[in-house]
Amino acid sequence: MKKLAIISTHPIQYNAPLFRLLSENRNSRLKVFYTWSQAEKPVFDPGFGLVVSWDIPLLEGYDYQFVQNTSNKPGSNHFSGIKNPGLIAAIDFYRPDAILVFGWSFQSHLACLRHYKGKIPVFFRGDSTLLDDKPILKKLLRRILLTWVYRHIDYALYVGKNNKEYFLENGLKKEQLVFAPHAIDNQRFIEDVKLYETEALKRRVELGIEDKDSVILFAGKLEDKKDPGLLLRLADSVPGPDIRFLIVGNGHLEKELKEMGAKDSRIIFLDFQNQRSMPVIYRMADIFILPSVRNETWGLAINEAMICKRPVIASAKVGCVPDLVIDGVTGLVFVPGPNGEEKVSGFIKENIRDKDKLRKMGTAAYEKIQEYSFQKVVISISELMKGV
Repeated sequence: MKKLAIISTHPIQYNAPLFRLLSENRNSRLKVFYTWSQAEKPVFDPGFGLVVSWDIPLLEGYDYQFVQNTSNKPGSNHFSGIKNPGLIAAIDFYRPDAILVFGWSFQSHLACLRHYKGKIPVFFRGDSTLLDDKPILKKLLRRILLTWVYRHIDYALYVGKNNKEYFLENGLKKEQLVFAPHAIDNQRFIEDVKLYETEALKRRVELGIEDKDSVILFAGKLEDKKDPGLLLRLADSVPGPDIRFLIVGNGHLEKELKEMGAKDSRIIFLDFQNQRSMPVIYRMADIFILPSVRNETWGLAINEAMICKRPVIASAKVGCVPDLVIDGVTGLVFVPGPNGEEKVSGFIKENIRDKDKLRKMGTAAYEKIQEYSFQKVVISISELMKGV
């Protein structure tokens, strides 16, 4: 039986279901090596501004090991935050036939790429894009660095079109790229639709949202990059007491946004909602919006909204846009800025009260997102393992 070692910083709600599925493969064996040992317990999330403890199992159904992280400032937000002197020894003891590394910009992860290149096949998973504008010199220097980094991998599992272009730009060849789409646990979001819909209606009533009202939803970290303030600007430009703007999440912009939105009763705020609540939260809305003004490498909230049959509005800075968002079919794409905001405002005014049209777009979104599943990722990795 062939063995695969996966290197990842910490348990993530989007990866755990994938690891469980991979572990069910009878032709290979899996072990995940977590390099941020401090994350074995709940850790402070600076984006949300609180300690996050996910309410779904993250360490069940697969083999794993936390490797001691000796960094003086542990964390996954900087290169020196992940330092594991015992990592390579732990991997060697497992004796894998191949390794899959999630992200290179950590001291230990880069060391793994360099150590195992030429010894066993090295697979890589990352979702970076070329969407952020950078000065020419900085872009050139970064390309030189990335070309060197990616010389140490054999295959890259790309998540979508923008990510594929990024890998090609930074030295990888087409034959080294394997499509393994960014996905969520689709089944969890649809396993009890009637219950989710009933709970969504109940929560709308609790918030004073009437049946005739239409809801535009943002859910995520309240940070500059995601520009949740767009919903407040839309509230100024889109009239009507039957339109509500629901902002779900926490972050450093929270106080400012609440002060700005206090004068408009149509704007509703909810604190961070855990994973088990999200299938309900999306179903409270008629449209989901992700208006990021800087590089959002993918935007998995888009997947979540689409599997809940909600049309989506997304800025062109969201990495999944070329793959998932089709103007007038599954939603709307706009370029951040005054013209883009005017486009969004016009789209909402034209469509928000046409429930049949929104349902049709939601159905198209649901059908589109079926192509982006963990099952497809498992197939791609399994095919790679066959060639080991």
